[in-house]
Amino acid sequence: MRHLLDTESLSRDNAIQILDTAQEMSAVGEREIKKLPALRGRTVVNLFFEDSTRTRISFEAAAKRLSADVINFSAKGSSVSKGESLKDTAQTLEAMSADAVVIRHWASGAPARLANSGWIDAAVINAGDGTHAHPTQALLDAFTMRAHWAKLSGNASVGADLKGMRVLIAGDVLHSRVARSNVWLLHTLGAHVTLVAPPTLLPVGVEHWPCAVSYDLDATLEVGVDAVMMLRVQAERMNASFFPSTREYARRWGFDDARLARLDALNLKDTIIMHPGPMNRGLEISSAAADSPRSTVLAQVRNGVSVRMAALYLLMSGDLRETPSSTPSASSQPAAPQPSVKDRS
Repeated sequence: MRHLLDTESLSRDNAIQILDTAQEMSAVGEREIKKLPALRGRTVVNLFFEDSTRTRISFEAAAKRLSADVINFSAKGSSVSKGESLKDTAQTLEAMSADAVVIRHWASGAPARLANSGWIDAAVINAGDGTHAHPTQALLDAFTMRAHWAKLSGNASVGADLKGMRVLIAGDVLHSRVARSNVWLLHTLGAHVTLVAPPTLLPVGVEHWPCAVSYDLDATLEVGVDAVMMLRVQAERMNASFFPSTREYARRWGFDDARLARLDALNLKDTIIMHPGPMNRGLEISSAAADSPRSTVLAQVRNGVSVRMAALYLLMSGDLRETPSSTPSASSQPAAPQPSVKDRS
């Protein structure tokens, strides 16, 4: 596997390999010196055509913890604002001998275009493209869920999947690349996913996705869930009125204080509450829910660095294959990786 572009084409073996490697990498954050020499001498370019805080910083931290050189590229203030094309930008990066390009783009399909065009000979990681995909976000969400699921069962999480876990994803599914990526990855890992949203915020063809669909958040909670993921209402992508008012949306599809209390009433004491961020507090999630002991929001951010370290390491070492190989030991500092995909091609 040369690139990480989506989760729909990600095999179960590769997904487990990334999650297991991320678990090894997570130990780095607990050490006094949070560095590994694994990617020393390699160059990672963060190519962001859309605004981002968490994802960009997370990828930068991940690359630096692996000792890679990092170049941050923002469309604002660059030649892109003067009309430079994606091809011209890519060829500039090729001339700089980039080993990996992490790209976020407003256009769905831009990372795949970059990866398959022949413009650049580097590993490409999709950091979010339009409303299409955000694979590393889905992987960090799955990593967070797997740790919780393993803890409940009393089993080790290494090598484990999410078989039998019930996950509710609620909110603006129509504009959410996170929802799309999570549905496919969680299905691959054996979880049962239910999407909850008003009909106007569900995409055409959602009935063909590997998940159930509901319009009633309370009814879905009554059935019982192990994880609730609330999605941000993406007002910046909306060019029409998708619901009558924010007040009605919060009442019917927001995870408010009453629904937080309802989890206790339903004896769902182990159900976690997730959000990919940034959050619209008071709209899709209340402050009480976001800050409750059930919330994994901060854990997701922390786990994001480990997952992105794993993705960078495996892609740039050419070690992401259908059959999982042994993962590097963070505690023993892995040696420099084998030649990158670029070197092997």
